[in-house]
Amino acid sequence: MDDEVVLKAPLFATMEPEETRKLFESMQKVTLGRGDVLFHEGEPGDRLYVIARGKIKLGRRAPDGRENLLSVLGPGEMFGELSLFDPGPRTATASAVSDALLYELHNKQLIAWLTEHPGVSSHLLRALAQRLRRTNDSLADLVFSDVPGRVAKALLDLASKFGEPTADGVRVAHDLTQEELAQLVGASRETVNKALADFTQRHWVRREGRAVVLLDVDRLERRAR
Repeated sequence: MDDEVVLKAPLFATMEPEETRKLFESMQKVTLGRGDVLFHEGEPGDRLYVIARGKIKLGRRAPDGRENLLSVLGPGEMFGELSLFDPGPRTATASAVSDALLYELHNKQLIAWLTEHPGVSSHLLRALAQRLRRTNDSLADLVFSDVPGRVAKALLDLASKFGEPTADGVRVAHDLTQEELAQLVGASRETVNKALADFTQRHWVRREGRAVVLLDVDRLERRAR
């Protein structure tokens, strides 16, 4: 059920069931088709979102037109909470990687709720801290890791969110194009494809369109270090 997925978000941590249901029912549904943009980088931010179904990508565009994919989020994850603690323009563009269903909460509603339930703030701050830690890790990877290592780490991260066990490994339906996967890794499409081809030749992965089957997770984990 959509509500069960949404209620796993940090927003609802520590709440009593009755309070949780009340807040959830005050949220508005937002449906997106693949490629639809929820908001653009630089636009005013005044809403928090929780993903019920589908995948959302957060990305930034450089002045010269190059794009960088910051993250791909899935069911139970939330984004947009930064505008609560630091009101201002959106720091990234959010768009749908696949058909998606979101629940949105206006900041005015959220601030009023936090006034009554201050304990929830700590969980939101923890979620922000975890995102900052991931950002720091990504920056370190760009400096210290080679492209194959970053590809392996990206595949493992996607598997932790969207992976499904199969008879021969873990199938990850990431729904990303080759260009989007390259943006996520921070490298050219050609270099990323070369790394994936090498992983395939070594029988670490098997590619299936916009999905990949991780055949040897241990080897990928060692390559990601």
